[in-house]
Amino acid sequence: MPIPWDTIMAKLERHLTGKQLPAVSEIARVRQDPFRVLVSTMISLRTKDEVTSRSSERLFLEASTPEPLARLPEEEIARLIYPAGFYKTKARNLKRAAVILVDKYASRVPSSMAELLALPGVGRKTANLVRNLGFGLDGICVDTHVHRISNRTGWVEAKTPAKTEIALEKILPRRYWIAINEYLVGFGQNTCTPISPKCSLCPVYENCRRIGVESSR
Repeated sequence: MPIPWDTIMAKLERHLTGKQLPAVSEIARVRQDPFRVLVSTMISLRTKDEVTSRSSERLFLEASTPEPLARLPEEEIARLIYPAGFYKTKARNLKRAAVILVDKYASRVPSSMAELLALPGVGRKTANLVRNLGFGLDGICVDTHVHRISNRTGWVEAKTPAKTEIALEKILPRRYWIAINEYLVGFGQNTCTPISPKCSLCPVYENCRRIGVESSR
């Protein structure tokens, strides 16, 4: 039976109305700036949204473009983004990426997947979000929530986020490629949690096979 994507997406949108967007989405809605999306996404990895927001805000007050970020010492970048997870490693990658942007790209963030993936600390999740939220380019950003929910519902069967991305590209209408990350991140944080999901509150319960769910609320 075909997956009723329009119905699912409409229900998820209504379910998330009034709830706070993921941190990077909030930042992108204030200003569609590929550099800010790149930096805040790099900070966000393994970091709670509230920490990502505060850390990004502190850093942008000192360096809102690649040039000042490239000039900042790593120790100062680390201080500004603390307590983001792995803040020292992120500080090193942020500075190295900024130097590359200044030297190679005239202080502009590239839009191609290959060029983004060549930047220090940038994987497919970060590259896709930059392309999605910074440039408005289609692509499916698969993070831990998108991977978990897409497999839990039975929409796809894939063992890694990269394989989930490929599988979703084959079945998800292109008009939802950008939206699915924002919807499923918010849904995964609030309702379809990793352990004991809130199935009693799920708006798409009838479209979910609950694969791997041993207990729910």
